[in-house]
Amino acid sequence: MNKTVLEAKQNLVKEIVSKAKESEAIVVAEYRGLTVSQIQELRRALRKEDATMFVYKNSLVERASKELGYDGLDSILTGPNAIIFSKDVCAGAKITRKYAKRYGDVLIIKGGVVEGKFADADMMNEVAKLPGRDGLLSMLLSCLQAPVRQFACTVKAVADAK
Repeated sequence: MNKTVLEAKQNLVKEIVSKAKESEAIVVAEYRGLTVSQIQELRRALRKEDATMFVYKNSLVERASKELGYDGLDSILTGPNAIIFSKDVCAGAKITRKYAKRYGDVLIIKGGVVEGKFADADMMNEVAKLPGRDGLLSMLLSCLQAPVRQFACTVKAVADAK
């Protein structure tokens, strides 16, 4: 094999490893049959949520996953795959799932990695159903605020009764 080709492949593996280390979640989706405009629409939606989609050779992704220690990822790397790197755990999976529903059997979530652990397709779909970071924070704040609100309502009711 030509030395320049080998160096180029090694650089791509390093690129995949660095993107994976920066990401909280990685989604692997088969995109067979998507048109160029559909892929562009998906990429735009992902970019808005600080996620990116790339298409790499499966063998390069397998090498990067072995280097990172992601066991099981190589089992889903068959056929044409899009690799979605997301800094938010839910964002990449959520958007991919939304577009998979819209496009039907053309875009299929095959699995991925969540916080360094392999996740199959069912688990990635469950991750996609979770609310995003902002939704979780608002749920936490409403739980923290509820006792204070109830106490204030009780005090007001006692004051109104007198």
